[in-house]
Amino acid sequence: MKKLISMALAVGMAVSLAACGGAASSSAPAADSAAASTTEAAADSDLAYIQGKGKMTIGYTVYEPMNYTDADGNFTGFDTELATAVCEKLGVEPDFVEINWDTKIVELDAKSIDCIWNGMTLTDEIQANAACTKAYAKNAQVVVMKSDADYSSTADLVGKTVVAEAGSAGESAIQDDESLSQADYVSKSVQTDCLMEVAAGTADAAVLDLTLATAMIGEGTDYANLAIKDELNAEEYGVAFRKGSDVAEAVNAAFDELKADGTMQKLADKYSLTLAE
Repeated sequence: MKKLISMALAVGMAVSLAACGGAASSSAPAADSAAASTTEAAADSDLAYIQGKGKMTIGYTVYEPMNYTDADGNFTGFDTELATAVCEKLGVEPDFVEINWDTKIVELDAKSIDCIWNGMTLTDEIQANAACTKAYAKNAQVVVMKSDADYSSTADLVGKTVVAEAGSAGESAIQDDESLSQADYVSKSVQTDCLMEVAAGTADAAVLDLTLATAMIGEGTDYANLAIKDELNAEEYGVAFRKGSDVAEAVNAAFDELKADGTMQKLADKYSLTLAE
């Protein structure tokens, strides 16, 4: 009888242990799944990626007044200061890397840079291939020529040599204008090279950003003999992150804060820019 009772107790304990083991093993996959989901979500977050490495790699070209080195050797500019202020709010350091403007999207997708922040016009093309912030400043494409050059409209430039930065809004403006599209177009690597060509007489006109032209030509500048002859279109600047990136919205929130506390307006006044609405 005692033997039977002992056997019954042994069976009962075995069943109980099996049940406990089953409960533990069934909860383990659930925990693993939750952890995997969290890891996957972090991996999909561009913001987490940037914050994880502690810096935002910012692609730029030399472009006064947005990103440039001043007479004292300090790297400065509206976009330089604005990006630095935004990075502070995101808890990361800004890391400025000079890029080739014509291959900016390739560099962005390859993670050579985290964003394009350099007086970048919000075109349909860029917005289709990247996650862009809302507009933060106004701009326009302008025709720059020697001050004494005769000019009444873009029709005067048919057959003439016209330069613009490769892959820029200026290049698009030339292609979209009925008369400028009939000019002898030559692309340059940066906008400042376009000014050099016009000043040297190797190009008749340049199409480039109003912000750059206002800062770099006319009386008191290195290009005192150049002038803005025409304004072709109005446009706005934004920042581009990788397509699908969640950083653009985080930067938008930082923009709102920097507008509210007056920081962006102070920078706009300092660099003679007009903020977007």
